[in-house]
Amino acid sequence: METIKKNKEYVVDIIDNGIDGEGIAKIDNFTVFVPQTIKGEKVKILIVKVLTSYAYGKVIEILKASKDRLCIDCNTYLRCGGCSLRFMKYEKTLELKKELVKNCFKKAIKKDLEVCDTIGMEKPFYYRNKLQYPVGLNKNNQPVIGVFAKRTHDIIPTRICMIQNKKLQEIANDSFDFLIRNGVEPYNEKKQTGELRHIVVRIGVKTNEVMLILVINRHNIKNEVEFANYISNKHPEIKTIVKNINNKNTNVILGKENEVIFGDGYIYDILGKYKFKISPMSFYQINPIQTEILYNNAIENANLTKDDVILDLYCGIGTIGIFASQYVKKVYGIEIIENAIKDANENLKINNILNAEYLCGDVEKTLPIIIEKEKISPTVVFIDPPRKGCDSNTISNLKKIKPRKIIYISCNPATLARDVAMLNDVYEIKMVQPVDMFPYTSHVECVSLLTLKK
Repeated sequence: METIKKNKEYVVDIIDNGIDGEGIAKIDNFTVFVPQTIKGEKVKILIVKVLTSYAYGKVIEILKASKDRLCIDCNTYLRCGGCSLRFMKYEKTLELKKELVKNCFKKAIKKDLEVCDTIGMEKPFYYRNKLQYPVGLNKNNQPVIGVFAKRTHDIIPTRICMIQNKKLQEIANDSFDFLIRNGVEPYNEKKQTGELRHIVVRIGVKTNEVMLILVINRHNIKNEVEFANYISNKHPEIKTIVKNINNKNTNVILGKENEVIFGDGYIYDILGKYKFKISPMSFYQINPIQTEILYNNAIENANLTKDDVILDLYCGIGTIGIFASQYVKKVYGIEIIENAIKDANENLKINNILNAEYLCGDVEKTLPIIIEKEKISPTVVFIDPPRKGCDSNTISNLKKIKPRKIIYISCNPATLARDVAMLNDVYEIKMVQPVDMFPYTSHVECVSLLTLKK
């Protein structure tokens, strides 16, 4: 067997695609991951990294291209890593995501599972309703705004992005230009000096209301009143401007303190027939068009009745529970983030929903307490956890309370499949529906239905 060497060139066939959409090749049965390649292609590669059981290669030349390969329409995608699947036709990305989900389940539950075709977007561009651009200095010490190059904190100047809402990009660029022109210093990450760290802009896609957040290193910035007047006159969609103070040396974008400098500190959006209040710290799905499809699919598969009592775990600002409330007797939601629970309770009032209750706490600890104290017997549980999935205690508690159905919504098919495998002795998985919430990226959201075994 040949020893794979760094900086050596090889010609390889791409035999599969991996969990992040990267191509997989074999050299004498040794696995090589090759980004920006498609199953079926023949490519010349340069080995850039060799580890014990696999290596990474970089494409030098495509010798036989897939029919699904596209010419690239973005100059920065290779460096930023945001749209890692931008080099292939959109329909192919949907097929790939379905295969990724199938492979995760095959690995976890050791059998082929029927997975539905991925639900894609009609127009898979400019879909993100939240823009977060770091502000800093380039190598020549000049102010710059854009996106971080992958695995670094070097900022790639970004004036146009194919997946960010167009209006948000205009507002971010105009804000940056005004602030720099008026003497506001960009943040210097190495020295932890300067004022302006990030510009964050959010939009209610249905309401067209915009929130602008300036993440700053101190409590005040120069010319903030002039700035608020200038930017709100230039972009009348802006309903509120907030200063967020973050003076910690951290990768976390938002600090804990907010100060409103224009408007009332929040915006609204509409999902389905419901209105949602969004504050600076609110978690709200990035792609509201696909979110509606995702939630409607989850509700449809739950096949709810007026006798059902729902438990909504990791409920965020209450979106899925509010969607389900009209069909059921009662909704209980649990979420660890205090601000999200405040927003959830506010959203109940806004939508005049009387049969839902939201509780602040860690799902792992709060779930057993409310079941024992409140004597709640949920018939259907909705779960929408973070990428790491559910902890083992929550899985155990679900097995104890044995709801008739579990609707598990997941942004990570690997942890979804792992958790389903842990529930497999009590629950049967009936359906997995991938939904493309993040077109041209390797991420895929899934709705899955689990029913109690007889």
